[in-house]
Amino acid sequence: MAGVALAVAGAAVAVGVSLPVDGGGDRVDAADAAKAQQDAVAPEGKVEAAPQEGDKGVGRDPLTEAETARAERLAAASNGLRMNARDVEGDRGPQHLSTNLAEIDPDLSGAAAAQRRADVVFYDYKSDAVVTKTVNLDTGKVEDTRTDQGVQPPPGKDELAQAAQLLIDSPLGSDLRADYEDATDKPLTKADQLQLSGMVFRKETVAEVPSDLAPCGKHRCLRVVAKVTNGPWIDTRALVVDLSDRSVGRLS
Repeated sequence: MAGVALAVAGAAVAVGVSLPVDGGGDRVDAADAAKAQQDAVAPEGKVEAAPQEGDKGVGRDPLTEAETARAERLAAASNGLRMNARDVEGDRGPQHLSTNLAEIDPDLSGAAAAQRRADVVFYDYKSDAVVTKTVNLDTGKVEDTRTDQGVQPPPGKDELAQAAQLLIDSPLGSDLRADYEDATDKPLTKADQLQLSGMVFRKETVAEVPSDLAPCGKHRCLRVVAKVTNGPWIDTRALVVDLSDRSVGRLS
């Protein structure tokens, strides 16, 4: 092998790029398609009519696909987030990370407490901030917005794919490319040739942090583990991808 050790399968949970990732809670393609079809959402602040009953969950049921798509559309449109934020590729709009049924607010009671709400979490690569919006699915209103910096939720599918592509294209990815070619007799050029898993890089977990990785924590930094499809893991955990400035660094 070319210097990147093949890792045992227990080193990480294999998650295909075409599937949801570990803990990221990303939406399936159907939800993304629904969001894209309705991208021309009404101007900020407009309240949508409640959806048909068949599209709604009951009580603490998981969010339906229709509820999920609607919550993400409303959340992205509020407060100019779609226009002002940037996603992992630098395109206009925030990077969606997760959508989940919101916890019941203990300050609410009666009918208000029974209303279904969704927490939609985005990462804005323009400001390096996590933006969480709580959407009332009964009224169509965004009831709360929280913006946090220095908070790093688990990565989403698109973030892992982008990090893997940066690794493949980087001079530091030479061992990854060589090991993949040794295992498959094919060149590695695209992230979708790999099965991926990964995690946020936390500086406090290593003894020495190279200067080029010092911004991690404020920046969105990931460690990626790659697997040859139907083959071995390729351990790339010594490499860290800074998605905020689109660079790759190596831990000693």
